Amino acid sequence: MNAAVAALAAIAGVCTGVIAMLAFRWSERDQARPTRTSLHTDAVLPPGVDTVLSVLRSSAVVLDESDSVVKASSAAYALGLVRGGKLAVEPMLNMARDTRRDGEIRQVELDLARRGSGRGEALAVSARVAPLGSRLVLLLVEDLTEARRIEAVRRDFVANVSHELKTPTGALSLLSEAVMDASDDPEAVTRFAGRMQIEATRLTNLVQELIDLSRVQNDDPLEDSEPVSVDELVAEAIDRSRHTASTKQISMVSGGAADLNVWGSRGQLAAALGNLVENAVNYSPARTRVGIAARRIAAPGGDLIEIAVTDQGIGISEKDRERIFERFYRVDPARSRATGGTGLGLAIVKHVAASHGGEVTVWSTEGQGSTFTLRLPEAGTVRDRRPASSSTPDLMTEPLSAPEVLP
Repeated sequence: MNAAVAALAAIAGVCTGVIAMLAFRWSERDQARPTRTSLHTDAVLPPGVDTVLSVLRSSAVVLDESDSVVKASSAAYALGLVRGGKLAVEPMLNMARDTRRDGEIRQVELDLARRGSGRGEALAVSARVAPLGSRLVLLLVEDLTEARRIEAVRRDFVANVSHELKTPTGALSLLSEAVMDASDDPEAVTRFAGRMQIEATRLTNLVQELIDLSRVQNDDPLEDSEPVSVDELVAEAIDRSRHTASTKQISMVSGGAADLNVWGSRGQLAAALGNLVENAVNYSPARTRVGIAARRIAAPGGDLIEIAVTDQGIGISEKDRERIFERFYRVDPARSRATGGTGLGLAIVKHVAASHGGEVTVWSTEGQGSTFTLRLPEAGTVRDRRPASSSTPDLMTEPLSAPEVLP
């Protein structure tokens, strides 16, 4: 009896030991087994793919056989391609399924609705899908929006230049024929010759401003930068428009702080301020006043020099204020033709301001005049900076120069 009890106890001990050993081994295997999350991310990617995807400039998305997102770059989320762990763009998802089925590489350009935009703006992208191993599909998306915008600007620029050059050259051709036909009429010859001179001047101005625009775009103002006297810039700008102002009986006055200096290319800065003053004179009625005032203002990163040009002209409507710095845009095309304007002056001003780390703004009311304000870093403070921050006083809400210059 005792022997039987002992045998049963021994058998029970062996069973307990086996069960304990099996439980221990099972626990070890369970701990070593990769989690579901790790299987769904890095573990299923071929070696090195994760590193390559992290340095790509394109937006990258890796899909598994169930169309779930295994890996996605931050750019893919920023473009709104991935939402809730799924690819949110149906055409791209269909491409991925087709590529998974036949293994062929596919590429397409798409226009997508811009995420978070209420203005219906399109996002132009190029999507390329390729198989990645036997189970995965790789989607690379390139944002083409900016490239398309630049190409559209280039096309518009070429078209506008062609049109602007065609107008005076065509007029010169017709006027030369008229002169030949009126060779026996001295009065007519004199009249046609005067018109030819006007058109030749317009053509010369257009070519010169095209050269100026090309120069300010290609030249780095920091290469030949120097402290530039604001007083000298103002005096040069006034002298440039003195004859036109005298003809229209427009008085030009300067004021504000003296002995200020900005940092940059003297030639480019003189061209920018000269364009602002010239526009003020050209678009002002006779017997009015144009004022130029300069002052120093505090700004994060260093003081700015603010040069404001104020006129008592026709003013600019709100819809036109949004576009006046575009190339060849004119508020009043008929008036521009009468004054010889090319529509490039303000585009040059904007580019010069931006390349010098500053900005140009406009305050205007129809029938009451306009104030264009050029803000530039002061010499000796900051030589390389972004455009002034929004904390800088804006003449859209604070037309400070107008009452100071034009009593």
